[in-house]
Amino acid sequence: MIIYPKDYFKRVTEITYEYLVQHNIKGLILDVDNTLIDYDKHLPTDIEKWVADLKKKGIQLFIVSNTNKKEKVERVAKQLGLEYIFFAQKPSKKGLKKAQKKLDMPKEEIAVIGDQIFTDVIGGNRMKMYSILVEPLSKKDIWITLIKRPIEKCVKKLYFRRRRNHNVPS
Repeated sequence: MIIYPKDYFKRVTEITYEYLVQHNIKGLILDVDNTLIDYDKHLPTDIEKWVADLKKKGIQLFIVSNTNKKEKVERVAKQLGLEYIFFAQKPSKKGLKKAQKKLDMPKEEIAVIGDQIFTDVIGGNRMKMYSILVEPLSKKDIWITLIKRPIEKCVKKLYFRRRRNHNVPS
């Protein structure tokens, strides 16, 4: 189903290099808001370390954000040493296609990671990339996202029930 992620983790830092290798993932497209930074624009040090470790092991990473605040995305991208696209309008394919072209790899080897079903997961699934949903870093959100969270909560409930019924480990 297009609204269900291929997998789920509480935080991006739980996604290991071994997991990526096991799923033949060589590139990651990362969301920014509430995935890499919290509402107050704080980038946790464990995320910086996670990115650095994956880069050392040969995983390519790229930021694709829906925010129209270029300076915010640019700051995070510079801090992590990554390229970026801002105002991507996910779930539109446009920004994800640009990122795939920059990563220069088949879409089957790319995972899209983010905290929102209706942008990150659906966008990744539409591109036939491996979608991974993570929990938001912060309870605070911009107003448009706050409106969508209750609907996402229902979708996540169904997703977790489906995983349990199919004996997929959490």
